Amino acid sequence: MVLEGRTFKGNRLLDLHEIKYENPDVSFSRELSEAIIILCREMDVPVPFWMKKNTHEFAAFHQTIFFDEQYTEKVKFERFQIKMTR
Repeated sequence: MVLEGRTFKGNRLLDLHEIKYENPDVSFSRELSEAIIILCREMDVPVPFWMKKNTHEFAAFHQTIFFDEQYTEKVKFERFQIKMTR
């Protein structure tokens, strides 16, 4: 899977990063969780809380957005978007 991460403040793109991650020994949801953790680590973004709305968005559009209230730490951006490109 190729996962793209973007951080935004207002409509301004702050950071864009892409990772490729594959682990055929685990389920898709586990592979996605592991990829998100790696992406967040590489972008220096805290791992957000995954909510029910994120599941619906990701299942329908292969992307989802996290807002600042989904973090326990203070973040320097307003939203974090992840998108599966492959």
